[in-house]
Amino acid sequence: MADGAGLAGDRVVALGSAARVLVAATARALRGLDCADLGHTGPMSRFPGAPEPVRRAAINRAAGRVVLTAGQVEEVDGARVARWFVDQYPRQQYPGVLIGAPHGAAAHLAVALGVPWLPAGFEMTAQWNDGAVDRPGEALEHGGALAARLVAGNPDLHVRQVHCPASRGSLAGVTVSLAARWRALPAAYAQFLTDRLSAGAPVLLVRDSRSWPVLERGLGHSFQVGSPASGLDPVDFHPDSHALRQVLRSAGGDAGRWEPPQVSVPSGDAEHGMDSGFEVTARDWAARRQHPLHRVLVPRPAALSAAVADLYRRWLRGAGKTGDRLVVECGRLLDPWQVVRAGLVPYWCENATRRTVDGAEWWLAGSEAFSSVDVLPEPPGVRSPALAGLPQWLAVAGFGRRRRALDRTSARGYPVTSVPTRRATEVLRAQPYDLPVPPPLRAAEALAVLRDSGGHQGLLVS
Repeated sequence: MADGAGLAGDRVVALGSAARVLVAATARALRGLDCADLGHTGPMSRFPGAPEPVRRAAINRAAGRVVLTAGQVEEVDGARVARWFVDQYPRQQYPGVLIGAPHGAAAHLAVALGVPWLPAGFEMTAQWNDGAVDRPGEALEHGGALAARLVAGNPDLHVRQVHCPASRGSLAGVTVSLAARWRALPAAYAQFLTDRLSAGAPVLLVRDSRSWPVLERGLGHSFQVGSPASGLDPVDFHPDSHALRQVLRSAGGDAGRWEPPQVSVPSGDAEHGMDSGFEVTARDWAARRQHPLHRVLVPRPAALSAAVADLYRRWLRGAGKTGDRLVVECGRLLDPWQVVRAGLVPYWCENATRRTVDGAEWWLAGSEAFSSVDVLPEPPGVRSPALAGLPQWLAVAGFGRRRRALDRTSARGYPVTSVPTRRATEVLRAQPYDLPVPPPLRAAEALAVLRDSGGHQGLLVS
């Protein structure tokens, strides 16, 4: 599909998806703005007790027009989406760029460096009018037809369909989730880098190296049941799993009807992995333009979160600040500009699962103590046996020596309520100012700290 045709990017990329939120937050921070205007929330899975027609209508109304019909899927233009991402950034020269997996710590790293963050793919949500949360095989067939339409007009995209009731709740029974990856560096990205990168500025590729069983359907479509972000393991999505029965019961499904398709790749890249062709073309572009390219391989989100938090502490202290106040963000509840404005150390949790919060606790236990710890738990809007309870979040806040704060608005109705991104801004605006903002980090310094701090956690920087 020709660039400029098709739906606008803001009508394609799923509301509340990580890529959408992180580009918006990073672009605002580079302009010196916070996220007060961002109302993005997570998946609209807040209707577990409503009758089926009411729930479907409510979900579609809540999601606005970013739930695609089959006809709109044909109008998706990946090139136009890429242009929408880069157009959000100020028109100026940059000393580098981060590209890759949607990770909140990567956005914080980009802001400390004074550079843009760009995703290597994007998520879409499409209608599934006759769907059922407990029918992954039918989800595959419906998603396969949509993927064929999408790839026909976008041969440079690969579509990974994810059917995960544990992280999407009842929404998995009325829509399908399609994660599109670019097979090569999009033309809009290449032009942006050519026009906006300073001479010799580095390109940092952030790769999510988590794996998951995958069914490769061919013709640009693959399928996975469950997700690492669910906080569960692949075995937990087997028909005889107790965890699966709990998940489906909460989402209005029946484990007796659950028949997942047979996987073809027992351990492939999960949905936020980077297409190998994307990395190859990014390397080729960087080599031709004489920009050094570095790769940051992330085995689990906590590794990058911990390394970037350690980096911020050193950066702040190098500028004469205390580096003694921590904010633990979660999911879409983040605000990179307010973090920098207040001189805070950010630790980002991918979501509210026990596994994710365990990572924050382990890092805090091994770190120099902070005088204050503010915690912003994002309610996921679903119930799952993998979720952290409020006592575990309170335990994270308890690491603060003098101040221990758990946001009450986020905690109210947890885990089934919904809190917009701007809630993080409201909380962080109450923090005292700690200006001026430190001078931007140099990429070489940041990479050295990431190697030193993240190496023992499996973070690989090359």
